[in-house]
Amino acid sequence: MLSFTPFPLEEGVPIYVQIVRHVKRGIVSGSVQDGDELPSRRVLSAQLGVNPNTVQKAYRLLEDEGIISSHAGAKSAVTLTPDRRAVIRGELLAQTAEQVARTLRQMGVDLEEARALLERAWYETETEVDA
Repeated sequence: MLSFTPFPLEEGVPIYVQIVRHVKRGIVSGSVQDGDELPSRRVLSAQLGVNPNTVQKAYRLLEDEGIISSHAGAKSAVTLTPDRRAVIRGELLAQTAEQVARTLRQMGVDLEEARALLERAWYETETEVDA
């Protein structure tokens, strides 16, 4: 079953967006596989301390994108093909890069400095991520 522990809430980002992002990041990292079940809407809403409608909205968005399938009386499960995983990976990478670039530009950082910052951060976080 797909785990939502830990699930640190980000201030200013709607929780349903964070749930969708969590599932997609798991897919990209390989920790979420085709056929993995998601917690029921009630269980996840209780675990996160949010309204069940918030979880319902996230699951509906995941269903609309073809990432999960839900059937009455059964748990929702991830439905992935290698092509769909590649598309999700590309989308997440592009979104993340755009957010970082936008933030750095707003701070007056030029491309050369941005590359140096990214490279330094890359190596500083290497042991955290690879552990």
